[in-house]
Amino acid sequence: MAGTMTIKLVFSGGLELLFGNERNQSVLIPSFVPSDNSTHSSPSSSSSTSSSYNDTPSTGETKAADLEYLIYHLRDHLLKERPELFMENGTIRPGILVLINNTDWELEGEGSYQLRNNDEIVFISTLHGG
Repeated sequence: MAGTMTIKLVFSGGLELLFGNERNQSVLIPSFVPSDNSTHSSPSSSSSTSSSYNDTPSTGETKAADLEYLIYHLRDHLLKERPELFMENGTIRPGILVLINNTDWELEGEGSYQLRNNDEIVFISTLHGG
């Protein structure tokens, strides 16, 4: 579908509990998103393991979809509870390892990484209670 892309998601190390206990999910997001990362439209879901965002931004500045936008999209549309355990100060909380196609996100530009169709983004919590 032109104008949208599918992103594969994996949550592990306990993060899956925050996302409805669904370890593997996928989202359909627009190729261009609001520059302010607003996720103003509700996604239409076809199942519990996929989410879609079919609206293109209506007004205002846009940018190519990047990982920073995806983080806000996940918080606003897939996260089921306790957002403070996933995000802190507008980014991923310390203690969560993020891999983009099996590469540490720090090597890919972190939040500024421009998403591509069929990217796989893995979120692994390295913090565990004891």
